[in-house]
Amino acid sequence: MVTTAPYGGWTSPVDAQVVAAHDGRPAFVGAVGDEVWWTEPRPAEGGRRALVRRRPDGTEEPVLPAPWNVRSRVLEYGGQPWAGTVTEQGPLLVFSNFADQRLYVCTPDGGDAPRPLTPLSGVGAGLRWVDPVLRPELGEVWCVLEEFTGDRPTDVRRVIAAVPLDGSAAGNRSRVRELSDDRHRFVTGPRISADGRRAAWIAWDHPLMPWEGTLAMVARITGKGEFEDVRPLVGDLGTGEPDGGAAGESVAQIEWAADGSLLFVSDRSGWWEVQRIDPDGGGARPRAGEGPGPGEGDGAVALCPSRQEEFGGPLWNVGQRWFLPLENGTVAVIHGRGSTTLGILDPVTGELVDSAGPWTEWAPTLAVQGSRVLGIAAGPHSSYEIVELDTCTGRTRVIACRHADVLDPAYYPRPRSRTFTGPGGRDIHAHIYPPHNPDHRAPDGELPPFVVWAHGGPTGHAPMVLDLEIAYFTSRGIGIAEVNYGGSTGYGREYRERLRGQWGVVDVEDCAAVARALADEGTADRARLAIRGGSAGGWTTAASLTATDVYACGTISYPILDLTGWAGDETHDFESQYLESLVGPIAEVPDRYRERSPLHRADRIAGPFLLLQGLDDVICPPAQCERFLAAVAGRGIPHAYLAFAGEGHGFRRADTIVRALEAELSLYSQTFGLARSDVPVLELRG
Repeated sequence: MVTTAPYGGWTSPVDAQVVAAHDGRPAFVGAVGDEVWWTEPRPAEGGRRALVRRRPDGTEEPVLPAPWNVRSRVLEYGGQPWAGTVTEQGPLLVFSNFADQRLYVCTPDGGDAPRPLTPLSGVGAGLRWVDPVLRPELGEVWCVLEEFTGDRPTDVRRVIAAVPLDGSAAGNRSRVRELSDDRHRFVTGPRISADGRRAAWIAWDHPLMPWEGTLAMVARITGKGEFEDVRPLVGDLGTGEPDGGAAGESVAQIEWAADGSLLFVSDRSGWWEVQRIDPDGGGARPRAGEGPGPGEGDGAVALCPSRQEEFGGPLWNVGQRWFLPLENGTVAVIHGRGSTTLGILDPVTGELVDSAGPWTEWAPTLAVQGSRVLGIAAGPHSSYEIVELDTCTGRTRVIACRHADVLDPAYYPRPRSRTFTGPGGRDIHAHIYPPHNPDHRAPDGELPPFVVWAHGGPTGHAPMVLDLEIAYFTSRGIGIAEVNYGGSTGYGREYRERLRGQWGVVDVEDCAAVARALADEGTADRARLAIRGGSAGGWTTAASLTATDVYACGTISYPILDLTGWAGDETHDFESQYLESLVGPIAEVPDRYRERSPLHRADRIAGPFLLLQGLDDVICPPAQCERFLAAVAGRGIPHAYLAFAGEGHGFRRADTIVRALEAELSLYSQTFGLARSDVPVLELRG
């Protein structure tokens, strides 16, 4: 029976415990012989990442027991944390363990416990490793080494290094061979050509981020396993003048083809596209003005040009893969505009054949197992699953992490993608999730409350996939609007660069434009609008509460609140100069840093807010929240601050997720006047 009840007061089976138990998604899929391996979250086990495998008979089981946590902290966002191959003794595994960040090795089927390959370091944050490539013929694993040289977060160097598999480097740093020098601040792991004679990797430098300008470096591998003739092949780092200077070329991924050519994804056309180049004919320039501009005269050929779609994305995690060559010469690609699909590209004809299935978003992780392609995908009505595409038959099927409805799917939201008009007539892309519950309807004439969700990054993207956290609100009668504001990925470089010098302006304006449009058209209650976000989305939330009068309240999670501090030593090395492009060079526009910071606009907040923070967060540290709270104190603004021990940037523990979600609902209930008794009352202090 359908019951009439006010929006926001509906009862729902989607409780916070259900959301927390199914938080996170599988990642870093790979093929080890005839098995498929991947990592997946364990919220009930302290948020660790377990390494799991699917055997040929379809059974799934952990590769490693608890408490092993397969996760790297390189760049703090991590990346590919494991590598495996088949030997006479069975599978050989090398992985990064989160607790101490050492590399470990084991043969899981041999019954031996993992043993360390790398030493500990008492300097700064120590030694970290990511994107490993096994070289058993050399008795080594090659990967990225991130080494801290002091106590400051920017006292760090990164190189490609070779680690002996015999464990001799576990107590001896000098046994680690450095294959590349540290001329570049950032590097990815090496990709080795089929004949073993060449290596390629991606490199870039401050103040650029990898979606602004990178280089694809190549080198010859000597008989001793060393690099020689190191040079940039493609890519461009621009002028090095982030505020209005010439843009670089972002190479997001590289892979060797069987014929010895290098395949790469580049945005030289304004869209990340798959290219091919002869490594003996290329010639990138490390800085604009020293030779040809991006893509000029280097002999690269686009394999599927002029589609105005993305075949790559922002390199937040080292080792992400949007494409992989297959043994028959075709290339598996993840591509799309706003959403993504998996296709097979013929590099000779340019023909692209997409796979069939209900999935609308593919994670940037692919593996190849003979003629089969393995990926991780989700859709509006299914969570992320491991999917296999048989390129011989064209058939796709779910082989692991199969989506299971933990509750009646009738309570899932019914989203739709929309494009709104922002200031100056610019397009704003968003996913709209109206309230939905089969057991309830609202009284005639009532409009629902809506919460604008601002994604993190800000160079990121909110996909339209099943998210039980969204269902938690929509099934209670609260609508959600996920806004891919200017600066988001998935819509080409021009859209992505709308935030250049405009962070805290364009993102705030776009979110507000969507909220106002929903109210103007009668979809949302103008008096009951809220905003929420984490990390960069937390910044947008706080900036919105201090710059507009659109929202009645907001939920700010692990945010940036003080630009000046964040541009100093209050964040990690990877993003320590991100603001040079997002805001402008601090030496040239210092006032802009102060004027836009929510910390210095705290007197403008008029509505209640909830502030959520992990106490172990080194990306957006608690110190910023503490200064912000001090600035708000005594102003009569109702607010609450929840800080969680053991949590870093983003929440992974089940109990944290439950507490944060219920507190957020309580904030909306109190602000919007909703009658709810199913969550603890959040104490708001003025």
